Amino acid sequence: MGRVQTRELTIVAQDPHVRVRGRILTARVALPLEPLLPGPRGSRIHVVDYDSTTRTLYRPAANLPPDGFADASDEKLLTNPHFHAQNVYAVAMRILMRFERALGRRVAWSFGGHQLKIAPHAFSGPNACYSKPDEALLFGYFPTRRGKRTVFTCLSHDIVAHETTHALLDGLRSRYTDPSSPDQAAFHEGFADIVALLSVFSLPECAAVALGRARRGEWKVRESLLLSLAKQMGRELPGGARGSLRRSIELAPSAHYLRSPEFQAPHRRGEILAAALANAFVEVWQRRLSALAVRDRALAVDEGAQAASHLLTMAIRALDYAPPTDITFGDYLSALLTADFEAARDDSKYRFRAALRESFRKFGVPPTSPTRQPEPGLWEPPIADLQYAGAHFEALRRDPDEVFQFLWANRRALGLFGGAFLRVQSVRPSTRVNDDGFVVRETVAEYVKTLRLRADELQFLNAPVVKPAGMPDAQSIELYGGGTLIFDEFGKLKYHVRKPVFDAKRQSERLEFLWRSGHFAERS
Repeated sequence: MGRVQTRELTIVAQDPHVRVRGRILTARVALPLEPLLPGPRGSRIHVVDYDSTTRTLYRPAANLPPDGFADASDEKLLTNPHFHAQNVYAVAMRILMRFERALGRRVAWSFGGHQLKIAPHAFSGPNACYSKPDEALLFGYFPTRRGKRTVFTCLSHDIVAHETTHALLDGLRSRYTDPSSPDQAAFHEGFADIVALLSVFSLPECAAVALGRARRGEWKVRESLLLSLAKQMGRELPGGARGSLRRSIELAPSAHYLRSPEFQAPHRRGEILAAALANAFVEVWQRRLSALAVRDRALAVDEGAQAASHLLTMAIRALDYAPPTDITFGDYLSALLTADFEAARDDSKYRFRAALRESFRKFGVPPTSPTRQPEPGLWEPPIADLQYAGAHFEALRRDPDEVFQFLWANRRALGLFGGAFLRVQSVRPSTRVNDDGFVVRETVAEYVKTLRLRADELQFLNAPVVKPAGMPDAQSIELYGGGTLIFDEFGKLKYHVRKPVFDAKRQSERLEFLWRSGHFAERS
């Protein structure tokens, strides 16, 4: 089997606001050499350049290659719709590649189709979004505050990567958009922010700008403009002069944010998660440069790009080790630590796991798992003896019915009591190459349990759930939970990451949050 052929395409490395020697910072990225139709339209991404505001359908960009923008002027990059189409295709494909490489499999979109549509000039307005009903990423445009130029959100690497991550995360964990808790509402935003940030820093061109100049023999990265998201959009938003749309790195570590009313909103709370990861990245990069006494700029840049790429892979792999419902920041930390421990027991090069534990601790987020051995915060392996008789290993790697049979046979040992409806939601094989060069195969399966009842029936559960004050007795309620099963290459269960549906404390807190936030009023 030969090496995968690639094509190189020019992209805006971060956004048009970031310039080097007066020119927009660009980068060339290597992507799979797939057959493309005009658009560009490939096997997974289809750029459809329709402007709903002006009702304009732009002529699709011709087949790629060649890349006609490698030495293009800034004016051409800013105004040529064909470059805008190339930019969104290339950035989105690059993020998709990073997910599939980290997880060791193809990643499906949540809407069932094979191609994600991207509209680089979807509407007039300072916004961008992932729309599941439209199976699309939609990017807006708006005039600068002085009205002399137009800001195109499709030219921001941060924004394109952020929205692509929303689409991928929705495909991997479809229940993370369910109404649940402040953490789950914020997770999509914080995770998308950190993927965008690390994907930028993994480009050597961006890491070089981040370093700036050494001061008294030391490199400083924390103050970099690149440690913020969507600078051009933040600066040009009407009525404001923000240096960037979000700058999580500026959040001074504090355990009080999680309880603050300001940080209950999803985007704001998501900055806590992004800040914890960004601070760990900065700590690791600066520690590496100091420990190696790096004076050579090229080596310092390479260290930063490698560290960003390593943490980005960790962040994505952690999704396989996260619960399928009701995720909290502590759950994600345990998933991060466990996924990386399984992939690389020896963490001596970067010591990312220790840096992450410390950074999350400063923001008041301990790992959900209380285990201390072999390392703090790892998910605990199942303790109970499990029955594998009758299980078919090959089918277990891909067949939801086979996984359901395993769950049914082990329902008591796995704590799957009660009359809630249980459904295996997905079974996904995963293949990766560990640091030692050996291929590791795992199977990741997720199941969801749901129970529908009236509010006045909550008191009759074995562990009574507290009904929010003022909620009508006849209010219809859905309780849900679930679990993620990680099987090793021999079909043995390695981890069972679960959210029991009959967890009275969690369900009471969830209902109280949803009642206070008006969720039930919106549905009535």
